[in-house]
Amino acid sequence: MADTASAPTRPTLDTVAVATGDPEREQPWSELGLKADEYDRIKEILGRRPTSSELAMYSVMWSEHCSYKSSKVHLRQFGEIPQETSAGKMLAGIGENAGVLDIGQGYAVTFKVESHNHPSYVEPYQGAATGVGGIVRDILAMGARPVAVMDPLRFGPLDAADTHRVLPGIVAGVGGYGNCLGLPNIGGEAVFDPTYLGNPLVNALCVGVLRHEDLHLAKASGVGNLVVLYGARTGGDGIGGVSVLASETFDETGPAKRPSVQVGDPFMEKLLIECTLELFHANVVAGIQDLGGAGLSCATSELASAGDGGMHVHLDKVPLRDSTLAPEEILMSESQERMMAVVEPADIDDFLAICAKWDVEAAVIGEVTDTGRLEIDWHGERVVDVPPRTVAHDGPVYERPFARPQWQDQLQADAAESLPRPSTGDELRATLLQLVASPNLCDKSWITDQYDRYVQGNTVLSQPDDSGMIRVDEETNLGVSVATDCNGRFAKLDPYAGAQLALAEAYRNVATGGATPLAVSDCLNFGSPEDPDVMWQFAEACRGLKDACLELGVPVTGGNVSLYNQTGETAILPTPVVAVLGVIEDVRRRTPSSFQGAGERIVLLGRTREELSGSEWAHVVHGHLGGLPPKVDLRAERGLARLLADLVGIATSAHDLSDGGLAQALAEATLVSGIGARVTLEGDAFLALFTESAARAIVTVPDYELDELAALCARHGVPMAEIGTTGGTALEVDGQFSVPLDELRAAWTATLPAALG
Repeated sequence: MADTASAPTRPTLDTVAVATGDPEREQPWSELGLKADEYDRIKEILGRRPTSSELAMYSVMWSEHCSYKSSKVHLRQFGEIPQETSAGKMLAGIGENAGVLDIGQGYAVTFKVESHNHPSYVEPYQGAATGVGGIVRDILAMGARPVAVMDPLRFGPLDAADTHRVLPGIVAGVGGYGNCLGLPNIGGEAVFDPTYLGNPLVNALCVGVLRHEDLHLAKASGVGNLVVLYGARTGGDGIGGVSVLASETFDETGPAKRPSVQVGDPFMEKLLIECTLELFHANVVAGIQDLGGAGLSCATSELASAGDGGMHVHLDKVPLRDSTLAPEEILMSESQERMMAVVEPADIDDFLAICAKWDVEAAVIGEVTDTGRLEIDWHGERVVDVPPRTVAHDGPVYERPFARPQWQDQLQADAAESLPRPSTGDELRATLLQLVASPNLCDKSWITDQYDRYVQGNTVLSQPDDSGMIRVDEETNLGVSVATDCNGRFAKLDPYAGAQLALAEAYRNVATGGATPLAVSDCLNFGSPEDPDVMWQFAEACRGLKDACLELGVPVTGGNVSLYNQTGETAILPTPVVAVLGVIEDVRRRTPSSFQGAGERIVLLGRTREELSGSEWAHVVHGHLGGLPPKVDLRAERGLARLLADLVGIATSAHDLSDGGLAQALAEATLVSGIGARVTLEGDAFLALFTESAARAIVTVPDYELDELAALCARHGVPMAEIGTTGGTALEVDGQFSVPLDELRAAWTATLPAALG
C-alpha cells in the first residue's frame, strides 16, 4: 500500500451549502480589507456567512478603489452639471467605462484618466505598463478605437534614491506598453515634490474614436445570451491587485506585495484590440466589459446588475495559466488583457471564429438569466449566490468626517510675496537659469523620447506643445485636443481654488492650440480618507471642480478617485489632475506653442498680478510653500479661450502662462523653435517674469495682424500688451539681461540626464 500520510490535502470546497451549515467559521475578512460592520452587512444581505468566494468578491468590489465608498457623497455633485456642451451632447457619461462625446460629422470621442499609483510603487515597470493597458481597455469597451495616450506623473525629489528606483521603471513601463500597442503618447506631466516620495502618482489617460452607431455599453441583457471570456488566460498575478493595494496606505518599510501587481503583455492586448473591433464591426456583441480592477468579480457583477439582473457562471470553464488557483483566487485575479462579452446564441459561432482568426482564446463560461442572482459554480457546486447589485453598486457609503485643518490659516498667512526677491539684472538672469534647470520646469525629453509620439500618423501636436492634438478624420481634418494639469501646491494652499486652477490650466492649454474645450475627466489623488484634514481637501476640491465646470460649461464625463496616497503619516499634496478635451474643425489650422519666425510681435494676453505664493520661484529658490494661490477668474479664462479660437490663422503661436510665469513661457517658446526674442517689460521686471497669475497667454502675430488682434481682444474683454519681438539667438529682457539660447538650452536640458543617466 502506498504511503499517503504526507500527501497534501486540499481544503473542503466552501460552497453555499457548507456556508449555510457552518455559520460560525472564522473568515479572514479583516485581512481582505473589510471592516467589521461591512462583514456584518454582507451576512445580513445573504442571510448567512459568505462563502470564501463570495467574501473574495465583496472584499475587492467594496474596496475604496472599486466602490468609491468614501468619495461617492462628494462625487454626486458632478451630476448637477448639464450634459449638453457647446459642440454637442454627451452620448455616455458617469457610470460607464468612459465618457463619450459627440464631436460632429457622425464622430464621437471617448476619453478617461485613471490611476495606477500603488502598484507602480511596488513594481514600477509592470505597475505603470498595466495602468496603460487598463485605461486602453476602458476605451475599447465603449466601442472605440484607442488613438492616443497621455501620462500625468508625480515623483519624489529628483535626487532621492527611491525616485531613481521608481522613475526609470515607470517611464519604461508607460513607453514600453504604449509603444508596443502602436499608440502615440501625446502629452502628460512629470512633477517632483517631497510628498510623493514613497508614493508616486501614475495617472494614465486614453482617447478613443468611434462612429455614433458603434457605441457599446456594459450590460448583460437577454435571457439565454451567452457570457464569453476572451483574451489572456487567468493567472495568479494581480490577486487583489489595485483593488486592495489602492485601499490602504504604505508603511515606512518600503515596497511589498509584489504578487499583487499585474503582469502585462502588450502584444496580447494589441490582438485583443483588433479582435474586439472586428467583433463590434460584425455586430456579434450584445454587451461588453473589460477586466481591470477586481477582475472577474467586477465584470460579472457589473454586467449582471446593469442588465437583466441575473447571470450563471461556470467558473471551472475559465481558461487558466495556473491550474492550482482556487475559485476565490480566480475571482480576485486582475490578470491583464481580458474582456467579457455577452453574445446571442445565434452569433456565438461567428464570435468564436473571429477570436480564432486573431489567435485570441475565448471560452463560453455562462449565460444571462432572469433570476436576479449572480450564481457561480465550481465543478458543479455553487460557490457564489448573491444579488449582483449588492456587489457592484450597493456597497458601503461613508460620510467621512472632515473639517478645515487647524494649520490651514497659518499656512495661508505665510505668503511668498514677502520673500526676498532678485532686484538687479544679473540676479534676474541667474534666477531664470536656476528655474529653467529645476526638475519641474526643465526639459522632459529624457522621458518623452522614450515614447513614440507619431505612430499612426495622426499626431498633430504633442510634447512639448501645450496640448496634444490628434486628427480624427483624414478627409475633413476634424481633430481633438487634450491636456492634463494640476499644481498640487496650489491645491494645498486652497483645495477649492487649486482644483479650479487645474481645470483652468488644462482648459487654457487646449485653447492655445486652437481647439474649443468640450469636456472634463479627472483623477483625484489624495491621502487617507480617514484623516479629516484630507477629506476636507477632497470635499473642497470636488466642490471647486463642480463650480468651475458649471461656470465654463464643460461636463465631467467620468474619472477616477485614488485615496490612501500617503506613506505613514505623510500625505501627498492634494493632486486633483484634470484632463480637458477639445474639438477643432481643421487640425491644419492649429496654433503651435513655439515661435515660428523672426520679426513677429509678442503680445501678452490677460491681467498680471502680484501672485507668487505656491509658485515655482518660491518652491525652487526658497523651498517655501504658503500664502494663497493665484486668483481664479473663470470669466477671464472663458474670454481668453474664445479669443484664442478666433486667433486661429491670425496668431502664429500661442503659449499659456502657468508654472514659472512669463519667463518660462518665453524660454520654452524660444528653445523649442531656436528663435530668440527681445522683450520690454513695464514696471517690476521680477513680477512680470515670475508671477504665476492665471488666465494669461503669449501670442505672436505679424505686424499687419496687430490691429485685428486688438479688435478681437476688445471684443472678448481680454487685456493685451505688446511686449517684444521674435528673432536673434538670445532671450533678452531690455534693460535687464540677455541670455544666449545656447546657454539657456544647456541649463534647460541638462537636469534629467545628469540625474538619471
